[in-house]
Amino acid sequence: MLWLVLTTGKCNLTCDYCGGSFPKETVPWGVKYDINKLKVNIERDPNATVIFYGGEPLMNPKFIIQVMDTIRAKRWGIQTNGVAVRLLPEIYWKKMDVALLSIDGREEVTDKHRGKGIYKVVVKNASYLKSLGVETIARMAVTQDADIYEEVMHLLSLGVFDKVHWQLNVIWSERWDFENWAYSSYLPGIKRLMEYFMAELRKGRIVKIVPFLGVISAYFFKKYRGVACGAGYDSVSVSTDGRVLSCPIAVREKWAELGSLESFRLLEEPLPEECKVCEYKEYCGGRCLYTIHEKYWGEEGFKVVDEVTKEYLKIVLSRIDEIKGLIREGVINLEDLRYDPTEDSTEVIP
Repeated sequence: MLWLVLTTGKCNLTCDYCGGSFPKETVPWGVKYDINKLKVNIERDPNATVIFYGGEPLMNPKFIIQVMDTIRAKRWGIQTNGVAVRLLPEIYWKKMDVALLSIDGREEVTDKHRGKGIYKVVVKNASYLKSLGVETIARMAVTQDADIYEEVMHLLSLGVFDKVHWQLNVIWSERWDFENWAYSSYLPGIKRLMEYFMAELRKGRIVKIVPFLGVISAYFFKKYRGVACGAGYDSVSVSTDGRVLSCPIAVREKWAELGSLESFRLLEEPLPEECKVCEYKEYCGGRCLYTIHEKYWGEEGFKVVDEVTKEYLKIVLSRIDEIKGLIREGVINLEDLRYDPTEDSTEVIP
């Protein structure tokens, strides 16, 4: 199972689609529970992946060190904005399996939303972590300023990221003209990206574009019982106050509370009710648990995002027959297409 362990509610940036730190009274800026309670829970899980989360997790490096020194886990990782990488000693980075670094694509797009100079710092630190043997994943937030094809291709061209995934900015912000952007820019860009993915596949190379690979893997291997990130059933989040949540951004919402480190229960039926008759449910699982519950853009806005999600899934799934042919011909190995997003804490469905 995936354990997203919040180290602090504090963040050292104020990205415009996020807003920065959580209030101290909602997510304390220091850990308030006994680490041995965390240890007992994680060590019961023989397949535990622990990903440090925040706020900005590197604002509390002492807790990261304490956890890694105290607790046994199968796999270690972190989701970070990539600015304060040097606050964690190199010896601990060398124990990390994966680092997800927030970067939105080209320099001008990244810096517009995250702050001037952030792009160069993140790229430099991604290169440093890769040199230590840490798998690096570009963690994109996609806004109306993004050209998805250009942003993803740019990040892949840098040579410092092993995988790329993205989330659409349709949860945290005020409603914008998402529908026009999606059909004029985003979905055409997805088609171009898919063409590139398939062209490389024909050469026997699998490009690690997570929103493609995760859907293809679900087709050939394990279908998703709920949202692909595993929220609430294959993944839990431990807040700094000891609450266990289904979703790491749902720190205020009561529906997300599964219990505490003393006792908690996973979701038995993780697939949202409105998704149970959808033909894409096994590949999407409801897209995003937070969006399903909160519907910030109302029912109409929710339906728009849902339709765009289905169009993206159609683009990916339309290539399955060709992929089957490449497997039969021995161009690629089926097993190389297997991907479990809970091992990386990635988003399959943007």
